[in-house]
Amino acid sequence: MTVYFIGAGPGAADLITLRGLRRLESSPVCLYAGSLVPRELLDACPAGARLVDTADLTLDEIVAELAAAHRAGHDVARLHSGDPSVFSAVAEQMRRLDGLGVPYEVVPGVPAFAAAAAALGRELTVPGVGQTVILTRTSARATPMPPGEDLTTLGAGRATMVLHLAVQRIDAVVAELLPSYGPDCPVAVVARASRADEVILRGTLAGIADQVHAAGIRRTAVIVVGRVLSATEFPDSHLYSAARERACDGS
Repeated sequence: MTVYFIGAGPGAADLITLRGLRRLESSPVCLYAGSLVPRELLDACPAGARLVDTADLTLDEIVAELAAAHRAGHDVARLHSGDPSVFSAVAEQMRRLDGLGVPYEVVPGVPAFAAAAAALGRELTVPGVGQTVILTRTSARATPMPPGEDLTTLGAGRATMVLHLAVQRIDAVVAELLPSYGPDCPVAVVARASRADEVILRGTLAGIADQVHAAGIRRTAVIVVGRVLSATEFPDSHLYSAARERACDGS
């Protein structure tokens, strides 16, 4: 048997990958991340599949479910929102499974920041404006950030920054980023990206906190900060430039 850690995507049920869907359709056990995973995806599970909502389970209880499925010889679809490579708490599950000798496979998914960029109609790496994207969070009610990964330090280079799990601390986020980015720096907040109830707020560091409070957004949102959000005057990418040398067919 195999435990499949599957990125279920940012919210819309049709943003799961084909590989993820096929693994889901063939696994008689499915552990899913509660309200973060669209219920429609569970309809793809085999008839009679064991469905376990992990929202109220501890890590030990989750691993116990995975180990029990292993003993029974059942494949497990372990559905995580977004992509397992970012803020998914997959690492500690894989560490436990390594200790138990339980095999697993990771199936990537569409991350929330990609869905947010799509909703905004923006590329996060714009030639001459921004070529670096920082994915980070804040430490309130979560594991403390490692030394050197506070927002003041990360923001010093003024790279495009995407913050997960931070919208509930929007005032503190703004205060920490203002000295580096300035009050006129474009900001967007995308809540529930790709879902039917998606909310998009656009503004600047000076006023985004008021918008967030007025909209009542407190979770399931990403904050995007950077000049790429409003860039209109920038050079064309070298990728499609007529001056770029291209290999001949068959080379």
